[in-house]
Amino acid sequence: MRAKKTVSETFAFEPFKDLKKIIESKGLKMSGKPPATKQDGPPNDEELFAIAMREVREIKEFRRIPVPRRKGVALRRKMFPDNEAMTALYEIVSGQRAMHLPDTQEYVEWINQDYGGTSIKKLHEGKFSVQDYLDLHGLCAEEAENAVGHFLKESRIKGHRCVKIIHGRGLRSPKGPVLKEALIKWLSGQHRKNIVCFVTARQCDGGLGALYVLLR
Repeated sequence: MRAKKTVSETFAFEPFKDLKKIIESKGLKMSGKPPATKQDGPPNDEELFAIAMREVREIKEFRRIPVPRRKGVALRRKMFPDNEAMTALYEIVSGQRAMHLPDTQEYVEWINQDYGGTSIKKLHEGKFSVQDYLDLHGLCAEEAENAVGHFLKESRIKGHRCVKIIHGRGLRSPKGPVLKEALIKWLSGQHRKNIVCFVTARQCDGGLGALYVLLR
């Protein structure tokens, strides 16, 4: 059987027939493959932000907004409602004002109910003259207990009415004020029959690290 001859189609209008020659004559390069298009998928964060902000326009008038300035005192009052307390604390820390010891948690006072009276206030205010003192620094609990007993006995023999016992604040002790707590226990316990009251000393006499003891 004789093969059928293929005849190419011809068109009367061929606008791109010589396009390749024209491009080469002008020194242009024909791109090979068309640029790859992005695959369909959800937009990323940057695209979402661009979509959300595409209608946003800057308001030039808002570039500089005048802010009224207030006086420094008014601002401080607004920041610290309890300005008086802050001022008092600053003056105490800087040494400009004496600390009111009864307002602290370390303050101690004890009254023997067998005697009562208002002696404790006078005692703390220094109305009784301190006639002798005992310093417990450097002593262990057992040594301190013996020293306190001996000191109080000698004070009664000498006829002393007001004495001072220095116990320290125990700020360097990992267990806190051990001697202070022990001293309070001894004075209000085994020695109470000979004691009218005791109270934290004034700042000039050791403050929170000492006790005034008023003897019977």
